[in-house]
Amino acid sequence: MTSPRTARIESLEHEGRGVTHVDGKTIFVDGALTGEVVEYASYRKKPSYELAQTVKVIEASSQRVTPRCRWFGICGGCSMQHLDAPAQAAVKQRVLEDALWHIARVRAEALFPAIHGSPWGYRFRARVSVRLVPKKGGVLVGFHERRSSYVADMTSCEVLPHHVSVLLPRLRELVSAMSRPDRMPQIEVALGDASTALVLRHLEALTDADYTLMREFAAQYGVDWWLQAAGPDSVVPLEAASAGRLWYALPEFGIRMGFRPTEFTQVNFGINRMLIRRAMMLLDPVPGERVADMFCGLGNFTLPIARLGADVVGVEGSRALTARAEENARENGLAERTEFRVANLFEMTSEQLRALGRLDKMLIDPPREGAIELVKSFDEQAPSRIVYVSCNPATLARDAAVLVHEKGYVLRGAGIANMFPQTSHVESIALFER
Repeated sequence: MTSPRTARIESLEHEGRGVTHVDGKTIFVDGALTGEVVEYASYRKKPSYELAQTVKVIEASSQRVTPRCRWFGICGGCSMQHLDAPAQAAVKQRVLEDALWHIARVRAEALFPAIHGSPWGYRFRARVSVRLVPKKGGVLVGFHERRSSYVADMTSCEVLPHHVSVLLPRLRELVSAMSRPDRMPQIEVALGDASTALVLRHLEALTDADYTLMREFAAQYGVDWWLQAAGPDSVVPLEAASAGRLWYALPEFGIRMGFRPTEFTQVNFGINRMLIRRAMMLLDPVPGERVADMFCGLGNFTLPIARLGADVVGVEGSRALTARAEENARENGLAERTEFRVANLFEMTSEQLRALGRLDKMLIDPPREGAIELVKSFDEQAPSRIVYVSCNPATLARDAAVLVHEKGYVLRGAGIANMFPQTSHVESIALFER
């Protein structure tokens, strides 16, 4: 760290850091907010910029709040707990608008109201690290420290549901009592509406005594244990009865979605429901239409589209997720309105897109890499309306540039969904038409 210097913060950037300029260099300051005067110390210097940490807040922003988590600033999981929740949503909306303009030279005709919910206890999926560190008293269970591979010494987490947060010290005790605590690097948490699954990654075979300890823990705290000896496909339940307990409901559409603990689901079920409602309003699927759901996963958007009466083709690169989507469609009585195909959407061509048949509308929900090859594949037969759900404003903007400047679409509207409160992660939804 350098000696502290003083500066006024001009803005926040996309990762939630304060931005100022000193002697012609851009300084990114962790823990600082727009308009504040802070003392900062740089921990990394480059020719054109520096990365710094707030040492002292001299003039505080009216939007500054006291972080709720005692490990804020140590744990790397959250970066915005010092900013009040409404301001977090406003910052993320600005990040989205800036990306669309600076990357794509596109402005939305309308800005959708931000989708937001509870800022705490929302995280229904998490992966916590487990590390045996004798110098720190034994086993640590928590998230990685900020800018470090070390595991934060945590006994609670404010963004996890309370009944999971309080398990962190109990999990530390459990792993400490097992045969090889040094060979159990992580525990994955996956919650459904009616159950809590814990997936133990173990690099050595477990003993009968280990199984006994895990069963006692499950009985005491009401969780289901799953075991992962290798990759995600190796995951099996400790007890066979646990296999069908993970599901979440979409009550507005009369749908129940089953899933395995390692299959992708949104981390925030409340925001997911509101995001689906917004997507269905924008897409407006009706009987007689044929709609594509690209990167459909286990059918999170596919089944609501079908429930509204349209025929849907869901396309997904994972054969296992496609099988799960088909199962969910059957279980919800929607098999006749849905079909699912396995395809690598990162290598989509115009010929492959046309092979899907007539498509009146399309929903796209890609991972962070975006959907550049898919949007490049659009021709005159492409859908007239596209709803794009994004978890990365930069790749959304890149794809929007192709849609607007090359494919003839208009960006009718865009807005954020605060899927990850207290973090800088920006989830968004956009409507394109031509």
